[in-house]
Amino acid sequence: VQLQASGGGLVQAGDSLKLSCAASGRFFRSDTMGWFRQVPGKEREFVAGISWNSAMTYYHDSVKGRFTISRDNAKNTVYLQMNSLKPEDTAKYYCAADSHFRLTANPAHYDYWGQGTQVTVSS
Repeated sequence: VQLQASGGGLVQAGDSLKLSCAASGRFFRSDTMGWFRQVPGKEREFVAGISWNSAMTYYHDSVKGRFTISRDNAKNTVYLQMNSLKPEDTAKYYCAADSHFRLTANPAHYDYWGQGTQVTVSS
C-alpha cells in the first residue's frame, strides 16, 4: 500500500491550506484514516481522524473548529482542510491508515504511513 500526501507549503498566519492523501495498492474504503504531525525533536502528534464511512470524525483539541478531515472513497483520497493557521501548526504532516475498524488517535495503531508534507506557518 502507498499513501501519498500533498498540499503542504509556506503560508502566513490566518491563511488556509488543504492537504490531500491519495491511497493505492489495497482496500482503502474500509480503513480508518488519520492525519498526524511532527516537528523535529518531538513525538508524532495526532491531528484528526475519520472512520471508514465518514460517520465519525475526531480531532485534537488544538485544531477543533479550524481543521476539517474528510474523505472521498471513490477517489481513495482523504483530505485535511486547515483554516486559521497558526505558527504552532508548523510541522510535517503525515496521513496514515488503520485497517482494524477502530477509532484511534494512537499512532502505534496505524498500519500504513505516507511520506509527509511540510506545512510552515509564518507569523
